[in-house]
Amino acid sequence: MTRAVVVGGGLSGLVAARELVVHHGIASGDVTVLEARERAGGVLLRGEVAGRTVDLGAESVLTTRPEATDLLAELGLAEEAVHPTGVPAAVWSRGGIHPVPRGTLMGVPGDAAQAAGLLTEQEVDRADDSGREHPPLVEDVSLGDLVAERMGDAVVDRLVEPLLGGVYAGHARRLSVRACLPALAEAAAEGRSLTEAVQAATARSGGGTQARPAPPFASLPGGLARLVEALTDDLVARGVRVRTGTPVEAVTRTDGGWEVRAAGQALPADAVLLAVPAPAAAALLRPELPAAADELAAVPTASMVVVTFAFPTAAMPPLDRSGFLVPPVDGRAIKASTFLSAKWPGVGDDEVTLVRASLGRAGDDLSDRTDDELGALALADVAQAVAEHTGADLPAPLEVRVQRWPDGLPQYEVGHLERMARVADAVAAVPGLELAGSVYDGVGIPACIGTARAAAARLVAGGRMGA
Repeated sequence: MTRAVVVGGGLSGLVAARELVVHHGIASGDVTVLEARERAGGVLLRGEVAGRTVDLGAESVLTTRPEATDLLAELGLAEEAVHPTGVPAAVWSRGGIHPVPRGTLMGVPGDAAQAAGLLTEQEVDRADDSGREHPPLVEDVSLGDLVAERMGDAVVDRLVEPLLGGVYAGHARRLSVRACLPALAEAAAEGRSLTEAVQAATARSGGGTQARPAPPFASLPGGLARLVEALTDDLVARGVRVRTGTPVEAVTRTDGGWEVRAAGQALPADAVLLAVPAPAAAALLRPELPAAADELAAVPTASMVVVTFAFPTAAMPPLDRSGFLVPPVDGRAIKASTFLSAKWPGVGDDEVTLVRASLGRAGDDLSDRTDDELGALALADVAQAVAEHTGADLPAPLEVRVQRWPDGLPQYEVGHLERMARVADAVAAVPGLELAGSVYDGVGIPACIGTARAAAARLVAGGRMGA
């Protein structure tokens, strides 16, 4: 009998499998990873654009949390890590590309005066909520509603929405303050001002946006997707079975443990770890845990599209930013653009400059758009932003590559933490079953690694997987 089956070969599933083998002593031959797609890695993927290898999904990892940096070290990749060039991020709005103000927390300003240009003088004055009385927050609310009440709609529309959209691809007036910015939720519960809470939080972290002593993000030469490629190679070298192109059809409890049905075969196991997106997890859990399945099925998702352009370097205007975010209030098609060749060392060269754009927020339906249409929409927005910023036109792209990520990001809407707590309680009552992934405790790469490690540890601690 296979002792553990990990369903899902994205980052969370691969990490969970490695944890079982490397850190909990489970024999590598007793662990199997099943992935429906023809490749492992989930949203970490790289490909060729004009002969250059670039990330087509996630392109950087947060280094202020230890999980990703620890994994890079374990895989022998830490010394290769590269950091952004230090060119500041920005917001494209109100006729220009404005630097993201210093000392912000997900767009919430600790010093509203830093946002002059993005905010009018009146909006800056309204945004400082220090020195005012605030009733304590007693329940979860949306981040957008809280900030709008305390600081005004403009702060939400011009700052919070683009920053939050860049992480969650969601809407500030739907996303939970407790789930997305717990430091602000805590301050609001105590009746403190958001301005002072942001100042305290950014001081602890080294000063907030643009004021850290070192860039808080990292990638790898050739693309961050090398992380999951190295992880997969490591598992295979250890003897873990990683089966791609193997969709799981059902997971059923038996007298001796579990049966996983995949590709027409029944695979018995002592334990199962589901590391798949919420909709897939809901479908697999429904026969055994219908209430938990309903909770997961109710989590909205956002579909995204990444469009990567290769431009002739000789004809490019100077790009003195790492890219820009876009407030949805301005009605643009894109939500962000990254000037890859300006942001990352070694990306692009004297012949090719690489730029990418992201489209898609929660509620958007881009599935009826062709790749050509999506590329044209993205190019029009990027060209206008560059023209407004530099006064020069973009040249025609040498190549355009469109990558779709359907249902790529779960939405941490109001009540999400309570919803996930109910799911966790239901799963904890079932021996030999665990969950991991971006829906449970954060959408970023470090958070996904963290959920995978914790799930593997709980699986072993539960007794079924004792080494």
